[in-house]
Amino acid sequence: MTFTAPPAVRRTISHLRWWIAAVLFLSTIINYLDRQTLSLLAPYLKLQYHWTNTDYAYIVIAFRIAYAIGQTVFGRLMDRIGTRRGLTLTVACYSLVSLFTPLARGLYSFALFRFLLGAGESANWPAATKAVSEWFPKQERGLATAFFDSGSSVGGAIAPFIVLSIYFRWGWRPAVIVPGLLGFIWIILWRKIYQSPGSHPNITGSERALLAEDKRDLETSISPRRRWRDLLRLPQTWGTIVARTLTDPVWFFITDWFPIYLVAKGIDLRNGILAIWVPFIAADLGNFSGGITSGWLIKRGWSLGRARKAVVIFGGIGVMLLIPTIFTTNLYVITLLFALATFSYAAFSTIANVLPADLFESGSVASVSGFGGTGSGIGTIIAFELIGHYSDLRQGMATHVFDPIVIIAGLIPFIGMVLVLVLIRNTKATNEGLVREI
Repeated sequence: MTFTAPPAVRRTISHLRWWIAAVLFLSTIINYLDRQTLSLLAPYLKLQYHWTNTDYAYIVIAFRIAYAIGQTVFGRLMDRIGTRRGLTLTVACYSLVSLFTPLARGLYSFALFRFLLGAGESANWPAATKAVSEWFPKQERGLATAFFDSGSSVGGAIAPFIVLSIYFRWGWRPAVIVPGLLGFIWIILWRKIYQSPGSHPNITGSERALLAEDKRDLETSISPRRRWRDLLRLPQTWGTIVARTLTDPVWFFITDWFPIYLVAKGIDLRNGILAIWVPFIAADLGNFSGGITSGWLIKRGWSLGRARKAVVIFGGIGVMLLIPTIFTTNLYVITLLFALATFSYAAFSTIANVLPADLFESGSVASVSGFGGTGSGIGTIIAFELIGHYSDLRQGMATHVFDPIVIIAGLIPFIGMVLVLVLIRNTKATNEGLVREI
């Protein structure tokens, strides 16, 4: 007698897209833990290895050069090989680099390992933005982007407690290795949960229908995977590039230079750890506020473009709160003003990251996001070269070493805001179906 096994019951997961967003959030946390190790250890490594601020700038610039190039190169690669395979490879690469960084012995070897780390980490944002474009409808993309992007703030906030605690007990090498191990654990989780919506075995019918409805207009009007030169002819592409080029360097100034800035203000890092992590928590709140606010405005009947631009205006103005910090050395006032500025930056950043998914179909999203990342990297490289040079020249200025740098950091995102308002709009390219209406 022959027995036939009953057909396997497909187990579905309700709101699967948000579970995927949570895994992307974890990836961004780990990404920032790895990169924050150097900035947190910089005041101590500068003494140990006799680095000037210019020397330190060269190390972080090495990271940014690789990061800038990698954003465009790996953004295109993500569009070719897919999000699942692409993020697996990039997380494995930068985790291995973190494990080998303790082999560094001086300025040039540190710069080499940071260059390799920047190359590995550069694919995170293009890949995550592509995943959001695949898995989320337009009214949720802002919040989903805020969710994964907020991992940078959370990673930056918890890094001092992990990295400095390990450093004060065991030295800088274990402080670099421990965050690097987390990436390999994440890869196992990622491989288990992520597939495209069309082939995922655990997606519900209602979620599949929701995503299919949102993408129907794109599938009928836009051809996939446009060439770089075609994308770069569009003002909307340049709007996404500007959105990150003129805002991200301010954030990276905070993430990479803030401990050194606090020391220049006469603050002991052992007593000023509050000032290190509070701005990151504020940025985390800003990420969600930007995403939630734009989504709420869309549900209230605002057009997609108006809703996104309202948050951009708020962010561009709010970052200027950095400027009053030049008048004080009070730890709590500095912490408050940096927190308000990073909250505003993060709201702007959420929109900057979601714009490629708003404007382009899935076959071009990672490429356009990569362009923005490269612009961000170039802007950051220029900024860091100037920061290192002029902060060394102003060493005799006591607590005012960074004043001109902070003033410029407060003004540049405002210029970025104006350019985004001008470039991100419906044009002839919209009518021709080259970009999505906004």
